[in-house]
Amino acid sequence: MVKILFISDREDKIKEYNTIFSANKYEIYASADQTHILDLVNVDCPDIIILDSETKLLDIKSINKKIKSLNENLIVILLTAKESVEKDLIKYANAIITDDMSSNIILATVDINFRTKNSLDMLSNTNKDLADSLYRLNALYSTSSQFAGTLDKSKLLNFMVEGMDKALSFALTCTLSFCSEQEPVLILNSLYEISDELLTAIKLRTVLNYKSLFDAKDLPYEIEAESLKVVKHVKYPASRFTFTLFQYDNMFAPISLGENFFGCIEIFKETPFTAEDATCFQTIAQQVSLPLKSATLYQEIKETNHKLEKLERLKSEFISIVSHELRTPLTSIKNSLDILLSGRCGEITPSADKFLTMGRKNVQRLSGIINDLLDLSKIEAGKMDFNFKEINIHSVIDYVKSTLSEVAKTKNLTLITDETENLPAINADSQRLEQVLTNLVSNAIKFTPEGKTITIKSNLINAEDIKVNECFKDIISNLEGDYIMVSVIDEGIGMEEKDLLHAFDKFAQIENSLSRKAGGTGLGLPIAKQLLEAHHGAIWCDSELEKGSKFYFVIPVTKQLVQANAIN
Repeated sequence: MVKILFISDREDKIKEYNTIFSANKYEIYASADQTHILDLVNVDCPDIIILDSETKLLDIKSINKKIKSLNENLIVILLTAKESVEKDLIKYANAIITDDMSSNIILATVDINFRTKNSLDMLSNTNKDLADSLYRLNALYSTSSQFAGTLDKSKLLNFMVEGMDKALSFALTCTLSFCSEQEPVLILNSLYEISDELLTAIKLRTVLNYKSLFDAKDLPYEIEAESLKVVKHVKYPASRFTFTLFQYDNMFAPISLGENFFGCIEIFKETPFTAEDATCFQTIAQQVSLPLKSATLYQEIKETNHKLEKLERLKSEFISIVSHELRTPLTSIKNSLDILLSGRCGEITPSADKFLTMGRKNVQRLSGIINDLLDLSKIEAGKMDFNFKEINIHSVIDYVKSTLSEVAKTKNLTLITDETENLPAINADSQRLEQVLTNLVSNAIKFTPEGKTITIKSNLINAEDIKVNECFKDIISNLEGDYIMVSVIDEGIGMEEKDLLHAFDKFAQIENSLSRKAGGTGLGLPIAKQLLEAHHGAIWCDSELEKGSKFYFVIPVTKQLVQANAIN
């Protein structure tokens, strides 16, 4: 029923209006007492006020302003007996009726304004609901952004609670967290202090809620209320919660993703939660699960990497120690075999010479393997010594060719060079570059059938002109400026494209019959790669099965000499 407050002291009008509105099922009451009027507006606000401008007992302007100040959306209809009305009165009126109007027009005016009021109220409520929804969406967006910014589990749980506080304004949250590696923790975020007795009840309630999630299934973690660790965050410690807390409205949700269970959360609020509150609560509890899973995986990866690094250090130390220990007896064995083969200990038979020569050859081979292992362990430990100075690549190529030409001839292979003349100098350790090139040419000799040719080439190239297979793009991506490029080209067994990148892996051997027959540690190319990285260079290869391989490496040109050549 529509409630109307008629502000008037004219008895005839009060009687008339009572008759009009009561007959049409309106609830009307009249008053000319300011205190009574303001109390009604405050406590039991009418739907419409009809303000009689002819009232003598009140200051009409003043009462009108006070009514509007209390409720600016209140509908005020001004009743006047005059032909003209003061502007100040019209200013605060929604409509005007006169003494001589018929009852139908008066009722129609009130009805129209009442419908207007309902429409305004509905619009106001809709706007409020929209504002609340926008606020919650903003809180959810802000919380999601915070979730995306960290892999710290403690921070993620804090962001979850902060997001719920913004969106729901809780009295207490109880978060049972299994994110700590040591033990489960009950994290309490409370408006007021919690007594020991209430805390005991909360702990028991939390454990029971947790166990109820799994019914008859095995629990992810076994916990007891008595031993449960508690972390409290109290906003206003001067006040204290009582057991009436359990009469508050509450919501409960697990924090999980698939089979990953991170804990659960219960939230208490003195006023009832709405359906939108429940949706927001569940959304935030679900949102935090994915970053918690990512944080868990990240932690596992970190721990695994730490273990692998430790194992890698132990392996390198073991290789270094064993290699050093093997080197001493090998040197003695080699010297002894050299003395025996020289005849200084007496004449040796052809059969003995054959076996002694075989022994010396295998001692040399084993010594090479040990040297590779020692070089690798030194490089990985950052203890490899380099003697950098300006050199010319021609001297390195000449040395390797003269050293390995005879070895190539024993396999009926031809070793040739194709060098660009007058190449600029490079800043390098000549001994280490000789080691790299010797390894590449030795591999070419090892994997090339008899009667074929091996070529060593050198030329000047700019980084922008280097063309490589797609799998080596990252390796040359940081190269800039001019480089000396050395190529070792063979007509050997070659490799499949899928094996190119693996050629530089430690202990790698491409599987085919000739590689198994040739043997080796698989350390030569990884060592060469790391030696060239120490020279700010790079190494890569190109190959086709049964059509040979091409190995390339580059060393940057000395900058001062490049500038000098440009001036000349």
